[in-house]
Amino acid sequence: MEQENRRISNRLVSKDWIYLTVIFILIAIIGVLNHNFIVIGGFFWFLMLFYSLYSNGKRKEEIEGYIENLTFNMDSVTKDTLLNFPLPMLTLELNGMIIWHNLLFQKLVQEDSIVERYIYEFMEELRPENLIKNNKIIPVTVNYKNKVYKVLGNLVRTNQKSEKEHYTLSLYFIDMTEYNMLLKKHFEEEPDIGVVIIDNYDELMQGVEDSDRSQLLAEIDKRLKQWFAFTNGIVRKYERDKYIMLFESKYLAEMEEKKFEILDSVKEIELENNFQVTLSIGIASEMTDFADGMKEALDAIELALGRGGDQVAINKNNEYEFFGGRSKEIEKRTRVKARVMATALEKLIEQSENVVIMGHANPDADSLGASLGLFRVAQCLNREAKIALNEAGTANVKDMLERIENSGQYENVFIGKNEALEYTKQDTLLIVVDTHRASFTEVPDLLDRTKKVVVIDHHRKVTDFIGDAILTYHEIYASSACELVTELLQYMDKRVTIRQIEAEALYAGIIIDTKNFTLKTGIRTFEAAAFLKKYGVDTIAVKQLFKNDIGTYVQKAEIVKNAEIFDDEIAISKCETELLNTSLVVAQAADDLLNIKGIKASFVLSPNDSRIVISGRSLGDINVQMILEKLGGGGSMTIAGAQVPNVTIDEAVEQLKAAIKEYKENLTSEV
Repeated sequence: MEQENRRISNRLVSKDWIYLTVIFILIAIIGVLNHNFIVIGGFFWFLMLFYSLYSNGKRKEEIEGYIENLTFNMDSVTKDTLLNFPLPMLTLELNGMIIWHNLLFQKLVQEDSIVERYIYEFMEELRPENLIKNNKIIPVTVNYKNKVYKVLGNLVRTNQKSEKEHYTLSLYFIDMTEYNMLLKKHFEEEPDIGVVIIDNYDELMQGVEDSDRSQLLAEIDKRLKQWFAFTNGIVRKYERDKYIMLFESKYLAEMEEKKFEILDSVKEIELENNFQVTLSIGIASEMTDFADGMKEALDAIELALGRGGDQVAINKNNEYEFFGGRSKEIEKRTRVKARVMATALEKLIEQSENVVIMGHANPDADSLGASLGLFRVAQCLNREAKIALNEAGTANVKDMLERIENSGQYENVFIGKNEALEYTKQDTLLIVVDTHRASFTEVPDLLDRTKKVVVIDHHRKVTDFIGDAILTYHEIYASSACELVTELLQYMDKRVTIRQIEAEALYAGIIIDTKNFTLKTGIRTFEAAAFLKKYGVDTIAVKQLFKNDIGTYVQKAEIVKNAEIFDDEIAISKCETELLNTSLVVAQAADDLLNIKGIKASFVLSPNDSRIVISGRSLGDINVQMILEKLGGGGSMTIAGAQVPNVTIDEAVEQLKAAIKEYKENLTSEV
């Protein structure tokens, strides 16, 4: 320190020697010209030299004294600051050993002596390897003795003159306990908005005597309000079958923990016609304001209804959580919506320049049949129409396409991706069938080419649905997209006459999705089939389309043979090698596995390119859609699929089993 003070003082002392040197040179030059001047000039130069040395010495002493005094004062201030620092503070070695701390930190840990002990003995989060990143101290949050601290710090080099680096850590502890409590209280007291809908209101009212209707609605009101009472919130009916809820966000966690027992409570209401009352609830949490919150709650309820009802959808910043959804879809008896949709679709087609119809990638019979039926609608309304189709999905679809093309009536109707993009304009009506997910469509880029998009689908709704469609006909009770299109054909204002081959394509779609009228089949499914039969459907010819060759049959039999029974009621089988008709074989094998006694659901896995394709089937007791949704897939309660990328088939099986376990655990906790 003394040497450092001298170095600084030397820099501050006057540089008189420069001037003395210049004067000496001038005296020497003059002395050469006049020797008498040397004596006089030399005398005065030595006087100036003496004075300069004397004054500089005095000035140097004063500066060194001032610097020493300043250094002493700064040291005192630094020490006093460290000792009386208003936050707990300590200094560590790089190995975590404590070398110094102030009194506040000692009070924090409440121990007498902690010097030369290791910090992670007290706070595991403060291991040096967790603190240092890129030669800097990163902020860390520590929970200690029921308090929360934010830890900041510096990495200090302590031996700057040594070639070998030596560092210490200085840490400061900021008490965030009260702030976190206030923040938590703020979020807990934020308002949430919920919308409740009686799913099957119309069916309930039709099946109950007039005198009992008010009693039934009163019982629903009573149970809903009793369930909601613990929140001290507000629940009010604003339409005959709709309620609005306002409550503090902290109660949502308790609702989730109890799995929204109101869903099961209303099912216990006894009705003479054996109907069950089911509710759907949409909740907006973490909303920015009430207007946006109401919109988010309505989006959530729409999604819950699109997934089959009898469930809760919670919208948290457009990320959804779901509860319930164990009931089968209820077939709607009224056809008012079908009539309204048919009229609206007819007007949209007439107001458009042309029409493009698009199904999902790797199209099946349902997607192709629905597309062909809508093509005929556009033709009857005098609008040019095309069907976007890159390639056939399964061998059965290839056979159907070959039959359609051989008829000679559909030349240039089917177009590929590039043609579809060129054909689609701003005034083109784009109709998406058999899917409501943009990423699943045959040509996703078409959705950005026009703002006039219509969606017709029957699968349970997922979160990444096409949200900007101007018309959506989404009925999850329907067996197939072909059933929905067939109903639309019946209610067009202008009579639409379909050809036999189109009727057979629609019939084939219904046959495939219902597994020959055994799954998800209602009254309206048979009525749609009867309507198509009027147009000369040859049921034998349709059946011939779905016959397998011997190779496919053997592959399917091998998959069934290798099935594993999981959890006593679920069959899981895997095909190790990639197949020519992967989607077809795994789907048919999954169907066959359901024929085994005691099996309620089946899953078949097979590699396809860089993905593992999973096909799930159920008899209705197990919701395969909710299981495969956890793996990025979707579908309906009885038929679903998924594609898992970048995993081995064994890894996919483990993920599937984990999803099944999670699904069953949720069911158990709900019960």
